[in-house]
Amino acid sequence: MTQAEKLRELLAQDRCHIMPCCFDALSAKLIEQEGYDLTFMSGFAASASRIGAPDLGLMSYGEVVDQARNITEAVSMPLIGDGDTGYGNAMNVRRTVTGFARAGCAAVMIEDQLAPKRCGHTPGKAVVGRDEAFDRIRAAVDAREELRAAGGDILILARTDARHEHGLGEAIARAGRFAELGADILFVEAPRTEAEMREVCSALPGPKMANIVEGGDTPDLPNAVLHDIGFSIAAYPLSLMAAAMQAMVTTLRGMRSDDRPGRMDFVELRRRIGFDAYYETSEHYDTSKRGGDPA
Repeated sequence: MTQAEKLRELLAQDRCHIMPCCFDALSAKLIEQEGYDLTFMSGFAASASRIGAPDLGLMSYGEVVDQARNITEAVSMPLIGDGDTGYGNAMNVRRTVTGFARAGCAAVMIEDQLAPKRCGHTPGKAVVGRDEAFDRIRAAVDAREELRAAGGDILILARTDARHEHGLGEAIARAGRFAELGADILFVEAPRTEAEMREVCSALPGPKMANIVEGGDTPDLPNAVLHDIGFSIAAYPLSLMAAAMQAMVTTLRGMRSDDRPGRMDFVELRRRIGFDAYYETSEHYDTSKRGGDPA
C-alpha cells in the first residue's frame, strides 16, 4: 500500500484525526512512536529548525523537499508536505507536486497566497486572484494524474487564505472550486469562530482540515467537537516546536546555576533515536557472534 493509499483509508474513517505536525525526522519519529496515524511537515516549524528563520518564503523548494525526504525515510506513517505556493507559476506547481511525491509524501499542500507567503496566523497575508489560484490547483491535479498514470501517487491538499482579506464567503467559494478541480482535501485557513468552522464544513464537500495554532485566530476546540463540526484532520503545527523550544530555553537557563530540570534519561533517549534497533539488526551481520557463517 502506498502512502497516498494509507492516507485515503484514514480519510475514509468517520473520525477527526489528531495530527501533530513535525519539523524534522526526529520529531516525526516521536509522533509515530506515540501512536499517531499521520503527520504534516509544518513550514513554520521546518523553517525555524532548518534555517533558524521565520516562515516567510525564505526556504527554497530544494530545501523543503530535502527536509520532507529526510522525514519520510525515518517513518512509515503518511506525511503531508507543505508545498506553499508551489514556488512559482503553474509549471513550478507541477514540479513541486512531482517532487514531493518522489520524496515519499502522501499529500502536498498548495495554497493561494501571494509569494512570498506568510504564516496563516500572522499579519500581512495577501492572496492571488481567483484565476491564478485555480490554475495552481489545476496544475497540481494534472501532475497528480500524470503520476498515477506512471505508477506514482499523491493527494492534493488545497488551501485558501482568502478569509483574511476577502471574508469567509470568498474563502468558501475558492475552496469549493478547488474541490471541483479535483483537490482531495480542503483547507480554509483561519476561520475565527466555531460558527465559521461549521459553515466551512457544511458548505464544502469531502475531507476538510482544521489548523489549530495555540493563540492563533481559530478556536482551539476539543477533538470530539471538531469531529462533530465535520473535520477529518486537526493539524497542530506548532505544539511540538513550542514545547521543544520551551524545554531547551528552560534547560539552558538552569545550567548556569547547575540546575538540571527533568528530562528524558539516556536509555530512553537512545532507544527512541534508534540505537537499540540498529544494534539488534547489525548483529545479524556479525559472523563471530552467530558462531560462524551458515553458508
